[in-house]
Amino acid sequence: MQTNHTPSIFVAGHQGMVGSAIVRRLQTLGYTNIITRTRVELDLLDQAAVHAFFQQTPIDQVYLAAAKVGGILANNTYPAEFIHQNLVIEANIIHAAHMAGVQKLLFLGSSCIYPRHADQPMKEECLLTGALEPTNEPYAIAKIAGIKLCESYNRQYGCDFRSVMPTNLYGPGDNFHPENSHVIPALLRRFHEAVQRKDETVTVWGSGRPRREFLHVDDLADACVFVMNLPQKEYQAETQPMLSHINVGTGTDLSIANLSEMIAHVVGFKGRIVFDPGMPDGTPRKLLDVSKLTRMGWKAGTPLKEGLAQTYAWFLEHLRHWPDQIRSGSC
Repeated sequence: MQTNHTPSIFVAGHQGMVGSAIVRRLQTLGYTNIITRTRVELDLLDQAAVHAFFQQTPIDQVYLAAAKVGGILANNTYPAEFIHQNLVIEANIIHAAHMAGVQKLLFLGSSCIYPRHADQPMKEECLLTGALEPTNEPYAIAKIAGIKLCESYNRQYGCDFRSVMPTNLYGPGDNFHPENSHVIPALLRRFHEAVQRKDETVTVWGSGRPRREFLHVDDLADACVFVMNLPQKEYQAETQPMLSHINVGTGTDLSIANLSEMIAHVVGFKGRIVFDPGMPDGTPRKLLDVSKLTRMGWKAGTPLKEGLAQTYAWFLEHLRHWPDQIRSGSC
């Protein structure tokens, strides 16, 4: 898809895994007027600064990819930061975009918005039908609020603010921190270090039974640009004013045990995998129903094995550039 019109596009969170993938995709498609700001240049937690930025900068579209994210341990350790920072960031940007007359905005949420025991695969309609997973409830509440902010501005002011809910993401630019990373980067790093130390076993948190769906971040970026540029009538044909978000995923899942075996193969670990049932499993299963997005005309294109190999190659390429405490796992 090549665009003839080059809108002014602000990608919030462009240095993160998702934001950087969106920038790459936009550039590949020929968009040239892409606006980014580092945290030093624009603190998204500062309401006055965000408002001034939007008033002073001509912007047609916003990809709201900025967020505080992390795995189970980080969510359990910093629940106040996860709910507060995410609420503030999305409220500041969405309101400022409206006040500045921004034409279109795409808010990125997470599949953790759905109830812990939602029917599988999870349809968009199951939002707010049950209790959330306790380990990431504050983050999920913030993301639900982001959806409702978009819907409320659409209903009251006639905005065209849309929301996509991606499944578990991985890929280049992921966070490989030894404590605060998600499952794929955490396991890639753990198995890599086991190979380097010549360990005979690797311990994986939990029972290995929970099932997860994984989407390559470049596929998500492609889906985001696709949804942003859908004609409004086509988007509204698959959504409702108060149920307007769209799931983004692959439509397939696998167990953490199977994922661990796949990662061990990619990294070259030949030893034994041990599961620790004393550590939290999180939600038993998280598989998205992606039939709405499929009907709209989009499907994921990166097989998991191929994506894991690409991500591990990125990890190896960038490992030597990280600070010593992150590289050694001492922080």
